[in-house]
Amino acid sequence: MNVRALALSLAAILPAAAFAQATAPTAAPTLEQRLTAVEAAAKSAQSAGDNAWMLVSAALVLMMTGPGLALFYGGLVRRKNVLSTIMHSFVLMAVVTMLWAVVGYSLAFGEGMSFIGDLRYLFLNGVGSAPNADYAATIPQGTFMVYQLMFAIITPALISGAYAERMKFSGMLIFTIIWMFLVYFPMAHMVWGKGGLLNAFTGGKFPCFDFAGGTVVHITSGVSALVCALYLKKRIGYPHEPIRPHSIVISVIGACLLWVGWFGFNAGSALAASSLATSAFIATHFAAASAALAWMFAEWAQHGKPSILGAISGAVAGLVAITPASGFVQPMPAILIGIAAGLVCYFMATAVKRLFGYDDSLDAFGVHGAGGTLGALLTGVFATNAINDGLKDAAGKALPLGLVDGHGIQILYQLIGVAISWAVAIVGTLIALKIADVLTGVRVSPEAEREGLDLSQHGEEGYLFET
Repeated sequence: MNVRALALSLAAILPAAAFAQATAPTAAPTLEQRLTAVEAAAKSAQSAGDNAWMLVSAALVLMMTGPGLALFYGGLVRRKNVLSTIMHSFVLMAVVTMLWAVVGYSLAFGEGMSFIGDLRYLFLNGVGSAPNADYAATIPQGTFMVYQLMFAIITPALISGAYAERMKFSGMLIFTIIWMFLVYFPMAHMVWGKGGLLNAFTGGKFPCFDFAGGTVVHITSGVSALVCALYLKKRIGYPHEPIRPHSIVISVIGACLLWVGWFGFNAGSALAASSLATSAFIATHFAAASAALAWMFAEWAQHGKPSILGAISGAVAGLVAITPASGFVQPMPAILIGIAAGLVCYFMATAVKRLFGYDDSLDAFGVHGAGGTLGALLTGVFATNAINDGLKDAAGKALPLGLVDGHGIQILYQLIGVAISWAVAIVGTLIALKIADVLTGVRVSPEAEREGLDLSQHGEEGYLFET
């Protein structure tokens, strides 16, 4: 048979064979195969939903820094310092991101020791699409990494509320970089990192509950803010000359963005699109509302008039205080935490600041330091396994969490966590300030301060009134 004949024969045979194979009956999948397929599809759907929520939450937390905090702080300073104040928040979005990518994430979430992580994730080595079950089993580790980055960004930006209108930009950069290594990375590891000293969910020696950053973010930034205010001393003219906010309208817009972004901050800390995220979302909103009213009515009672500045300050105080408790408490205790925060932070930002005479420009300590401390301690009172059953005994039974569950010793653990946060913040901030002061100086000259930091530090103005 020649080649042409062979080809014709194959052409006739192959379609028939293919048709016979296509029409041949196939074995139906077994029950086990069908269950496996359903399980795989369910896991895929859960992962997709959780990942979507966490990416949105990461964006919401970034929005808290810029534009939220930038506008909130920017409106509270004088007109000649608006751009320099906004720039603190904006530039730290870039600076902290670079630190985090190179080594920060590894120091915070590598296993390492109880005080600091190791270098396994240096340059984000091994941080990709595969989940890290030690932290979040249903989302890519890359998502977890970038979500935690947004917390690292906003924390040093909060400190800027204390040194606004008088700190050198170069000194601020050096101070922040050193501060991240001495304060933020160790605290993040101790509270949230695997094997951390204060991590209640991985066997930390002092199991401290901090759902979304009461100790890691707010106490460290607030206490550091007080140290900065004392180190830099008072602004020229304070408190004898009037130093008023140049645009409370801008600050109100910033506060509203903070309130919205805080849902990503707290509800996102559930690390899943879950009922726990819902609970944290509710607690966050209720605490902010009750704190805004508490501060407003306290001010109204004292001065005879309610102010929008008081209301937005109260809302932020409530958001700060509920942060460590948001994933542990029921709605009514959240309201009580908010009321307590509004009253206590109002007292700290007014009476206490006047009594001691320190110049905390934008009340970073009065709101974040005091509010974070209050919230961390009240978490030990109101935390309940009815909301968070993540801690279980050997038999799988949910363990009691706070005083309301009959576990009063948790208040002591919270106090230890607060004390460690205060100590790390004080020591780390003093060291960082001293090094920055030696290298570049941290306080602008009197002439530069009088001119305003917008022009003296950056050569630009926020507002040009031309005819």
